[in-house]
Amino acid sequence: MVTVQSGTDGYAAFFPNPLPPNPPIEFDGELAQLIDSANHALGKLDGVTVALPDPDALLYAFIRKEAVLSSQIEGTQSSISELLLFENDAAPGVPADDVRQTANYLGAIHDGLATIRSGQLPISSRLLRELHTRLVSNTRGADKQPGEFRTSQNWIGGTMPGDAVFVPPPHHEIATCIANLEQFVHSDSSRARPLITTAIAHAQFESIHPFLDGNGRIGRLLITLILCDQGVLERPMLYLSLYFKENRDEYYRLLQRVRTHGEFEGWLKFFMRGVAEVSTSVTRATKQLIDLTAEDRERVSALGRGALSALRVLDVLSRDLAIRGPATAKELALSEPTVNGAIKSLENLGIAEEVTGHSRNRVFTYPAYLKIVSEGTIPLAN
Repeated sequence: MVTVQSGTDGYAAFFPNPLPPNPPIEFDGELAQLIDSANHALGKLDGVTVALPDPDALLYAFIRKEAVLSSQIEGTQSSISELLLFENDAAPGVPADDVRQTANYLGAIHDGLATIRSGQLPISSRLLRELHTRLVSNTRGADKQPGEFRTSQNWIGGTMPGDAVFVPPPHHEIATCIANLEQFVHSDSSRARPLITTAIAHAQFESIHPFLDGNGRIGRLLITLILCDQGVLERPMLYLSLYFKENRDEYYRLLQRVRTHGEFEGWLKFFMRGVAEVSTSVTRATKQLIDLTAEDRERVSALGRGALSALRVLDVLSRDLAIRGPATAKELALSEPTVNGAIKSLENLGIAEEVTGHSRNRVFTYPAYLKIVSEGTIPLAN
């Protein structure tokens, strides 16, 4: 439930009730089964990744996918391939701001996980504000109080608060709302049921909408932080933004029902379906990528002379998805001619592909690998 207060110009602002939800959530048979299915699917995903000899080689790809998808929900048109070009200082074919927003989201994921795992900061108001600074830096949101909770009213839909679809709480209530959210996330009861906690925390954060820009991306990043912090995921391989993107209307509708009617149950069912669906998808994609790289390593091993250096370059390519000869040579402590020869061998086998069309400063990608990783990342129509 929410309480409503009239604004000075006649609009109504919503005040999310403190957490945990009251009355308590009703765990009917369907919701209980969905939670079990979500936990089971997550367990299988984590089992697959833990068993990998080098799980970080896949992690780069899936974190990039989440960054691209979460940014696309907000209307950016960047793709994984364009993000890779941006990271390699090659001009992308979309507005630079779109790709920079996605790159910033990627950096915020890395910073957030590193901070909580090092013990520097827990999931907290301060951490969220620091990540917000990273998220909006040098983008079109850079002039909207980066790293600070808003000091004015915002709204969702419509042209002003009076005709908006949703008006979050006034700015002077944000500190109280975020403090309650922080307390809820770290409570003993919440840590005993991390999936439920994550779903509720995301919905509550979206209703507080504490920043002038970037709330959706920080709210989705919060999902990753909680799942990893509470030990549900060893690594952030779950790109839930794919599910939110593909079911965007239902995602927003159910969040609104939580705000206006306190209906957490419908939101939780939606969230658990998404966790199960995406976990299964990631597990399947992981197995496909393992098979692909194993087959390609066999093909490279059959090269004979030069196979060893080509295998080392392939390892870098499958981790980074896009490489340059000079940087790869430096990383592997090999000569540039050796690396260039290895890349040429990978090109001849159809494993590597040059994507800039330039004769200098060339970038090479792994198209078959990217095809699997990029499933579902076609930008939304404006």
